[in-house]
Amino acid sequence: MEAQVVSWDSAGADRAVAVLKAVADPTRYRLLWALGQREHSVGQLAELVGAHVAAVSQHLSRLRSAGLVASRREGTRIYYQAAGPHVRGLLEEASLVASGPVDGADSGEGGAPGAAAVQERGTAASPARSPRPRPLAIGR
Repeated sequence: MEAQVVSWDSAGADRAVAVLKAVADPTRYRLLWALGQREHSVGQLAELVGAHVAAVSQHLSRLRSAGLVASRREGTRIYYQAAGPHVRGLLEEASLVASGPVDGADSGEGGAPGAAAVQERGTAASPARSPRPRPLAIGR
């Protein structure tokens, strides 16, 4: 039986990289986490992340251009929210990947750290990763 070859989607890869670059900043990650919970104004977000409103506006602009946040105007205020449930999924997947093995040790199949690596860190290996990552702290 022949294996099916998937063609490379250069434009799709470029869009995916743009999304990953937009999230690849601790402040933007924290902003997205907060916006995945509920909608916030720029001032509220600035307070949550401990940054100036102007800096938060710049971050939101980058996230908006990557298609990760949506906004609505109410009078003179603009409120932001995650562009959809896929944004929360992206953050949760990133947390799961980040909670995986950090060293290059391999115990064979599955990519779990070897016993020596676990013993070196002084922790017990968990049988499986949690399906729901813990939320990161939003405030400083």
